Amino acid sequence: MKKIWTKPAVRWSLCLLCCLLWGSAFPCVKIGYEWFHISETGSQVLFAGYRFFLAGVLTFLFGWAAEKKIPKLSKDAAGPVLVFGFFQTAVQYFFFYVGMANTTGVKGSVINASYAFVSIIAAHFILKEKLNWQKGVGCLVGVAGVILINLSPGAFGEGFAWNGEGMIVICTTVYGLCAVAAKFVAKYADAMTMTAYQLMFGGSVLTVAGFLMGGKIGYVDGKSLALLIYMALLSAVAFTLWTVLLKYNPVGKVTIFGFSIPIFGSVLSAVFMGEKLFSWKNLAALLLVSAGIIMVNKVSKDKGEHDVL
Repeated sequence: MKKIWTKPAVRWSLCLLCCLLWGSAFPCVKIGYEWFHISETGSQVLFAGYRFFLAGVLTFLFGWAAEKKIPKLSKDAAGPVLVFGFFQTAVQYFFFYVGMANTTGVKGSVINASYAFVSIIAAHFILKEKLNWQKGVGCLVGVAGVILINLSPGAFGEGFAWNGEGMIVICTTVYGLCAVAAKFVAKYADAMTMTAYQLMFGGSVLTVAGFLMGGKIGYVDGKSLALLIYMALLSAVAFTLWTVLLKYNPVGKVTIFGFSIPIFGSVLSAVFMGEKLFSWKNLAALLLVSAGIIMVNKVSKDKGEHDVL
């Protein structure tokens, strides 16, 4: 099984699929706020809770059908998986959903892509995956793109706001650290079981928090419900695949594909939300973030670790 997940063609294809799904989440969140008539912070958190709890339930059912038995966590696995779910789902997406209500899909997707740099730096200190000057330059180039897109008002909106872009930065930092933590947590349970329980637990925390904050979903119809189901499915599929890929591959070789998330997110936000994409700053920021992650990846190829498709 490990040989399949470590094959470059398989890794590349599945990483890009995950990034496409996550990229689609940026316009989906914005559209969801409109279709469900959501405006208050508590309602935004509640919306996130519904999505991720449902994603966990769907993953649980997928695992049950695939294995012909109910997915269960061992006593040793329960603690690590639930703690992981608290940070990976509850903490990360609390900041993501609040932040996305106060920024554009294009900006959110570009900033969020910098999680790859966080995970590469964290992997150096925690997993001892070597970080040299070339990787450092790649990280700096990518971060420059994130800074550029937040420099000044204009085509991008209103520059940098702590309740918008600031929240996405916090979300991104948590996301990058969780990508490294997943290497350890994945040892306790198979990917589908781990994903199901961490999503259900994190989603439950968000749901309770949303209710306590006075949140409510203002309107539900067929199209808004279909959107919620799609968002839950994309999380279930992407998180399960990503967890397996991180388990069997070096963190850097998986998170490197994060460069495609802002591309998918920006293009889809432009298509479905009518957001401005083709301005020189937007394109320059996208290129810098993407170039930075590609530069980091190129280091391993120069060291004789070239992937052959």
